[in-house]
Amino acid sequence: MIADLLDSIASKINYAEACNERVSKSNVAWHLDHSLKVINSVVTALQQSAPNYKWRFNYKRILLLSIKKIPRGKAKAPKAVQSFDDITVTDIERQLKTARSLLQELNTMDQKSNFMHPYVGQLNVKQAKVFLEIHTRHHLKIIDDILKK
Repeated sequence: MIADLLDSIASKINYAEACNERVSKSNVAWHLDHSLKVINSVVTALQQSAPNYKWRFNYKRILLLSIKKIPRGKAKAPKAVQSFDDITVTDIERQLKTARSLLQELNTMDQKSNFMHPYVGQLNVKQAKVFLEIHTRHHLKIIDDILKK
């Protein structure tokens, strides 16, 4: 569940400065920041959308939601969910608090609310929840690999 993944994110904040360039060019702070930016922007987009989701065949969406895994190094994060400034622990904690609040609203949203993902197309609320779990787990695994010595 995504709320449990937020607890995992919180547990990694103390390692924000850690990096391992053999695993990722970015440090732990970047992965935490990016994961939270994605959660917050997806839920905000769902909130602001018209509840007019209509299913259409999309191979990439079906594949992602079926295998529940994002291959490493195959996609580049959109600029809207990247940070180009120094990321502080305070920034991460603020975003984490926002994410916890926003995620509570997911359960009360119209299920036909939707957002357009740049790689897998339109996702409704149910699909967005699955995507957020897949995406967050992906970055938590990268963080775990960064922290392995």
